Amino acid sequence: MLLDKGADVNAQGGRDSNALYAASSKGHDQVVRMLLDKRADVNAQDKGADVNAQGGRDSNALYAASSKGHDQVVRMLLDKRADVNAQGGQYGNALQAASKRGHNQVVRMLLDKGADVNAQGGRDSNALQAASEGGHDQVVRMLLDKGADVNAQGGVDGHAVRAA
Repeated sequence: MLLDKGADVNAQGGRDSNALYAASSKGHDQVVRMLLDKRADVNAQDKGADVNAQGGRDSNALYAASSKGHDQVVRMLLDKRADVNAQGGQYGNALQAASKRGHNQVVRMLLDKGADVNAQGGRDSNALQAASEGGHDQVVRMLLDKGADVNAQGGVDGHAVRAA
């Protein structure tokens, strides 16, 4: 109703930054669909966030949905060309966040859309280290099948073997 009266679908502000971010984070599929139909910016960054920063809140709608395992929302955002490799958030990017929490379906979707399996950044440095630390064997296998570097250094634990 507010959008029909001219409200800005991409207005920034508040704890959740914008409406698409908030709906994605909470897994509200129908609200996400409506916002996307009204041309919400799928790549809007969390208000005030440096897109190259490592850390902070979820950073964007795709990260928020991926980190919480909202696979339907992730699919919608990817279909609208959300940047699968956008940097930001505590775990560095959407793939690392989904890997850390063992969201197999989300990890598969992100990889199928070209997520960089060896992207560095965030708390665990890379998706393989995040999945290893979380004990998510199926995610580890998917990442290795896509060419994850088992010797990549960085993060809290230094490398994936130590994280496991």
